[in-house]
Amino acid sequence: MSNYKLVWRGAQAVMTVRRGAQEGVRLAAEHLLAESVKQCPVDEGTLRRSARNTPTDDGLGAVVSYDTPYAVKQHEELSYIHPKGGKAKYLEDPLHSEAPKMRRIIRAQIRRAVKSV
Repeated sequence: MSNYKLVWRGAQAVMTVRRGAQEGVRLAAEHLLAESVKQCPVDEGTLRRSARNTPTDDGLGAVVSYDTPYAVKQHEELSYIHPKGGKAKYLEDPLHSEAPKMRRIIRAQIRRAVKSV
């Protein structure tokens, strides 16, 4: 018979991973926001300034959005010409191209949280 005692700290483990995931999602959404703003059409800068990163109530998700009456039209209309910079699909394209990096950001924050315990 062994003298070792197993102490189960499942609730603590779940909370630690959750805390890391929340920070990772926050940082990943900030990364997406920054990359999206770089691709966002610019005339006077109003659309770029309207960019927001809003976490979900549980912190395990986020909504990156633009809040102008013309944001969707600018995003979807492929025929628009943007002489001052930017392009259509300014949110969708970085969402896809930056997905691997965003996953790495989230994973790194979970690992960091777990190592800190």
